[in-house]
Amino acid sequence: MFENAFNNIDRVMRNDDGLASELDYAEQTSWLLFLKYLDDLESEREDAAILQGKDYVPILDATYRWQTWAAPTKDGRLDHNAAMTGDDLIAFVNLKLFPYLKKFRETAADADTIEYKVGEIFSEITNKFRSGYSLRDALEIVDTLSFNSQQAKHELSDLYETRIRRMGNAGRNGGEYYTPRPLIRAMIKVVDPKIGETIYDGACGSAGFLCEAWEYMRRDDLSASEWDTLQRRTFFGQEKKSLAFVLGVMNMILHGIEAPSIRHTNTLTENVMDIQERDRHDIVLANPPFGGGERREVQQNFPVKSGETAYLFLQHFIRKLRAGGRGGVVIKNTFLSNTDTASIALRKELLESSNLHTVLDCPGGTFQGAGVKTVVLFFEKGARTRAVWYYQLDPGRSLGKTNPLNDADLAEFVALQPGKADGPKSWTVNVADLDRTTWDLSVKNPNAPEESPLRSPEEIIDAMLARDTETARILEDIRAML
Repeated sequence: MFENAFNNIDRVMRNDDGLASELDYAEQTSWLLFLKYLDDLESEREDAAILQGKDYVPILDATYRWQTWAAPTKDGRLDHNAAMTGDDLIAFVNLKLFPYLKKFRETAADADTIEYKVGEIFSEITNKFRSGYSLRDALEIVDTLSFNSQQAKHELSDLYETRIRRMGNAGRNGGEYYTPRPLIRAMIKVVDPKIGETIYDGACGSAGFLCEAWEYMRRDDLSASEWDTLQRRTFFGQEKKSLAFVLGVMNMILHGIEAPSIRHTNTLTENVMDIQERDRHDIVLANPPFGGGERREVQQNFPVKSGETAYLFLQHFIRKLRAGGRGGVVIKNTFLSNTDTASIALRKELLESSNLHTVLDCPGGTFQGAGVKTVVLFFEKGARTRAVWYYQLDPGRSLGKTNPLNDADLAEFVALQPGKADGPKSWTVNVADLDRTTWDLSVKNPNAPEESPLRSPEEIIDAMLARDTETARILEDIRAML
């Protein structure tokens, strides 16, 4: 049912002139889903209040509740006479609904409330539907979806993840918001978060790391206090881009977190020297954007100045960890070997401030549409590095859109990592053996078979002539048989 609904929503959006890409589809689906979710949440809270003999004050005024403007009913069915459509619907959404919802950012008592999320989301996006008839069709489809059970949320979250993944496959900047989930799950297994620890992603995109960490930590036998800790005091994220922020909030809500602690802000504008103990976290999981290039005034917030955005994020993450905190961060593999001043200084800082215990070398094609190879750095804050264990991931096939990374590809890495055993794909490098002038951490598998030396041009020409002679002899033999 849910999959059919999503397919029908896509069909409606493709027919609207205001929606041009998968990015638009994801954004517009998000605000529709959010308002339907909010209406279901209000109904749940109202029912709970009645059972407890209490009064319930809805978050939204009656005029702006879903059941009033989006899906008014009569005798249990949609009241088409009361439901706005066409230009009237577009005018209501653009001139009344969105301005009303934006105000919650100023009036909400706390940034970690659902009220504040309402204000944040509708301050960042606009309605892109041009046809009120298309919007009416979309509203009626979304109204068939239910958020009243964990099973429903689970199914909806899977479909939403598929939509985010399609954004990445569609190109443009959609890929920034999607890290392959098998890689995320492997990183989480290595870091192994526990209830009571806080998890942070300062470049959270569509919140894939936070959602997968939630799925890893939640269990059916959690106590009420443990559940509350997971809901309210465990997952923290920051995101610079408006669309990614909205996707992240909605993704976490669909996974079952009522009021996600995600801030819409540029993480790199924070001076890392001003980070206090109260600002730190137990775990960092992230895939910061590569390349980019921040302004000079932003670079002044970091001891190691660099135009490479990922280098600034890595410095931020190191300082955001508490002593003993654990990190898993994706970064371009050139970070391990670049000879520029910033790369060398940052490698030195990482090795001296943290225990970089594991480097996972990912094959090309791990990130669809990205033309760079990556590694994952696993480190623990507080003790300097003595040895680094490397694992060279080799799925035995070329990765791509139709043949993506899967959980089985990473199973051996996850199994070997705790013991850090050396083997054909894994090896250990002692920091004492590194060149102190470069701190080069390049991936160089000592167990890989040596490649045959390249032949000289003379040898190649001789081989070609010999092959031509052999071909001529065979042709003469065939001629004799004719």
